[in-house]
Amino acid sequence: MSKNLPYIIPATPTEVEEAFATYQTTHQFYHEVRERSEFQRHCEWYHKTAKSHRQELERMRGEFNILQWFRRS
Repeated sequence: MSKNLPYIIPATPTEVEEAFATYQTTHQFYHEVRERSEFQRHCEWYHKTAKSHRQELERMRGEFNILQWFRRS
């Protein structure tokens, strides 16, 4: 019976606090990494979309505008 005694005694509060502190730090680190990755993907998408819109605007400026005929006075 004395052989199983160490397995029955709960861990000291400092050991538990250290384990939770390590877990919390690790969790916060991975959360920060995930947030930064998502932000980076958003920035890349935004720049790609903005470039596409600028190119489309330049194409539209070069096209013939039929509505100018109707606006002439």
